[in-house]
Amino acid sequence: MNDLRNFYVNGQWVEPLSTREMHVINPATEASIATITLGSVEDVERAVAAATAAFVTYSQTEKNERLALLEKFLGIYNERYEEMAQAITAEMGAPISMSRESQADCGAGHLQGFIDAAKSQEDRVMLYNGDILVREPIGVCGLITPWNWPMNQVALKVVPALAAGCTCVLKPSEFTPLSAALYAEMLHDAGFPPGVFNLVNGDGPTAGATLSRHPDVQMISFTGSTRAGIAISKDAADSVKRVTLELGGKSPNLVFADCGEDLESRVNDSIAEVFFNTGQSCDAPTRMLVERCCYEQVLEIAERAGTTQAVGDPAMEGGHIGPLVSDIQFERVQGHIERAINDGVRVLCGGAGKPEGFETGYYVKPTIFADVSNDMLIAREEVFGPVLAIMPFDSEDEAIQMANDTPYGLAAYVQTGDLERAERVAAKLRAGAVHVNGGGMEYGSPFGGYKKSGNGREGGMLGLDDYQEVKTLHFG
Repeated sequence: MNDLRNFYVNGQWVEPLSTREMHVINPATEASIATITLGSVEDVERAVAAATAAFVTYSQTEKNERLALLEKFLGIYNERYEEMAQAITAEMGAPISMSRESQADCGAGHLQGFIDAAKSQEDRVMLYNGDILVREPIGVCGLITPWNWPMNQVALKVVPALAAGCTCVLKPSEFTPLSAALYAEMLHDAGFPPGVFNLVNGDGPTAGATLSRHPDVQMISFTGSTRAGIAISKDAADSVKRVTLELGGKSPNLVFADCGEDLESRVNDSIAEVFFNTGQSCDAPTRMLVERCCYEQVLEIAERAGTTQAVGDPAMEGGHIGPLVSDIQFERVQGHIERAINDGVRVLCGGAGKPEGFETGYYVKPTIFADVSNDMLIAREEVFGPVLAIMPFDSEDEAIQMANDTPYGLAAYVQTGDLERAERVAAKLRAGAVHVNGGGMEYGSPFGGYKKSGNGREGGMLGLDDYQEVKTLHFG
């Protein structure tokens, strides 16, 4: 891998103009595994200039040319798949089995999903009134991605930009630069023209804000906290650029007693979903709302599931969970746990501190709280750790009201043996995705949220639309 201190600009790895550096920490060992440069305003401007120049010709390429490059890229990605899985495990602590099966898989899965979407999208459509609609690339795109699903978010932004004929500047999370650098190497080897894809590492206040404010950037796509998303929207407002945001979540999981014999499997699977990726997923079902007549039964199931959840070294294969990504995240999660305990919740398992036997690494105890009230901070604020809050409800209407009583609306989950109820409840939940009885999201489906969870959609046809302008032709 190239020196991570360098940036990928205009088709080559270049020395940065900035001298600010940062260590990349392995969250399992707390050891430095790389050093990156934090890009300056000038570094970002150089990358934007390269993307602006490249847009003149790349925007005029035929779709078939772009698809051929993407398909070559997919082949290279699959050849280097294990390298990507290992990089993600090293930089953010995802257990290697999970990195292979989910984290790295997102890079290939979304790439294929966008190839399929681009092939099926009509570039020229005759409208019912005789006018003609055409789609064109929006321009230079600034792409700002998080650390929790590094390949998932990079692929959801970079691939539709390239497929649409846009050029881009990627600013990945400074905590997970290894996977992004590897991705840049693969794009280079696929033969994308110089300046079409550029990568600058950096922090949000400098590199991210420069991209957001830059007058030559026509679109910003950001995934991260709601707080940062609001700041980016304000920075982008002066240049009236398009902004798409995939932000936080506090997703409800409605568990109805009519699950019957499936209740135990539905609860176990739900808890596994919360703990997956060490709880560092924006759409995790972290609020479990349980029908009161089966509440105590669910608590018994939940306690067994929580106490048997293994925690271990991410370098080892298996179904355990690894550490949190950083010391900052560790302290944040500990603060949420301690505050919830002080608020008087019942602790079914876990709690403050590290699991036994883990002195080094940012490991936390898988934690489940019961008897939570929906107005407690543990039920309202995103924790981003393996922490579940359980609370009872008495009626379907009350469950829906509690589920929607949140500033977020990224996802919701419903567990029921009655499919008519599932449809009825799903229609009333204010969320961008509703998962029924463990149903997962497929590559090519749109992902995004309501309310403070963001705007726009990522993935598939709708994700491609966000990188395009629509023009109408009117012939006399």
